[in-house]
Amino acid sequence: MPLISEITRRQFVAGSSALSAASIASTSAFAKAPLLDAGGGIFSRVKLGSFDVTTLLDGQRTVDNIQSIFGMNVSKEEFAKVSAENLIPADKSHFFFTPTVINTGSELVLFDTGLGESGNIVGALAAAGYTPEQVDVVVITHMHPDHIGGLILDGKPTFPNARYVAGATEYDFWNKQDPESRIPALMAKKVKPLAEKFSFVKGGDAIASGLTAMETFGHTPGHMAYRVESDGEQIALLADMTNHYVWSLAYPDWEVKFDMDKTAAAKTRRKILDMLATDKIPFIGYHMPFPATGYVETRGNGFKYVPTSYQLKL
Repeated sequence: MPLISEITRRQFVAGSSALSAASIASTSAFAKAPLLDAGGGIFSRVKLGSFDVTTLLDGQRTVDNIQSIFGMNVSKEEFAKVSAENLIPADKSHFFFTPTVINTGSELVLFDTGLGESGNIVGALAAAGYTPEQVDVVVITHMHPDHIGGLILDGKPTFPNARYVAGATEYDFWNKQDPESRIPALMAKKVKPLAEKFSFVKGGDAIASGLTAMETFGHTPGHMAYRVESDGEQIALLADMTNHYVWSLAYPDWEVKFDMDKTAAAKTRRKILDMLATDKIPFIGYHMPFPATGYVETRGNGFKYVPTSYQLKL
C-alpha cells in the first residue's frame, strides 16, 4: 500500500533543524520566568471513619547547626553517618509547625495553635475551609511557644467561641515557675486571659467523643498526646513526643535539646512508637515533614518512619 506521503531522511533532518531554530528564536522572544521559592499546600485532609482530620501548615523554617538540637549525646561522626544514610544533610534541618483540626461531625476540635504572630494559623484554617469562629474546642498539648502562640492575636482571642483544654500536670508545672521566665511570661499573655474557659485533663480522659488524652511526659513535664478513634479506625496525635523523623524517631535514645527530661522522653518515645508499630496505627507529628502523617516500623534497636501516601484518603 503506498504511503500518503514520503519524507526522506535528509528532508526530515533539515526540517527538524529548522524547527529547532525556530523554537529557540521563539522562546528567546519571551521574558525569562523568575526563580521562585519552594511552594506547596498549607493543609491536607484525610478521612478517619466519619471524622475529617486536617493538618495545617502554620509555618516552616530552616535551622543550621542542627546537632546542637538533635543527637546531642552521639559523636559528630555517628550523626553524620546516620544523616548520610538517610540522605539528609548533617548541618541543617527544615522545621515544620503543624496544628491539626478534627471535625467529629458535632464539634470542630483544634489541636495546638501554632507560632502566633509569625505563623499562619488563621490563613491555614481558611485554606482548609474553616473560620476561627467555627472552632468549638482548642486543645493545647503542651505550653511551648509554638503551640500556644496563636491563642490570642492582635490582643484578641483567635477562637472566640471555643472552650479550651490542657493537661493538668503541664499547666500546674508552668504555673509554679518564675512568672518572668519565658514560658510563664508568654502564658500570662496567651493562656491566662482565657483561664475561665479552660478545663484540665489527665491521661485517659475524653475531651470529646473519640478523642482521648495520653500522658507522654518527658518533652515537657505534662506533655499530652491524643488517641483519635472513629468507626473502628485510629490515628495518634503525638505533638512533640518525637520531633524529627530520623534524629528522634528512628533513634529514640538520641537526646533532644528541647526535651526537658531527656531520660523520660526517650522512654516515652520507645513505649509509644513500639505500640504504634505493633498495632500499625498511623500518627501525626507536629514537626514531621508536612503533611505530617506517617506510620512507624521497627528497625534494629530503633524505628523507621514511613510517610503516608494515599492510604488515609481511601
